[in-house]
Amino acid sequence: MYKLISIIIVFCQLSTSSYAYLGPGVGGGVIAATLGIILAIFAVIFGLVWFPIKRLIKKIKEKKKNNHNKID
Repeated sequence: MYKLISIIIVFCQLSTSSYAYLGPGVGGGVIAATLGIILAIFAVIFGLVWFPIKRLIKKIKEKKKNNHNKID
């Protein structure tokens, strides 16, 4: 544990400040990319869950329709 703390202290003392400016465009791009990735993940999950359920519902409706036609 002491080795880890001493390594962290050494690296903190050796690091220097960088004087770079990242404008608001970079922040907006990062936010847009992050939201895009999250939305893509949700779209994949939605597609993997919804379309098999949709197919199952369609089969159930067709079976009910066929059963009603046989009774008449």
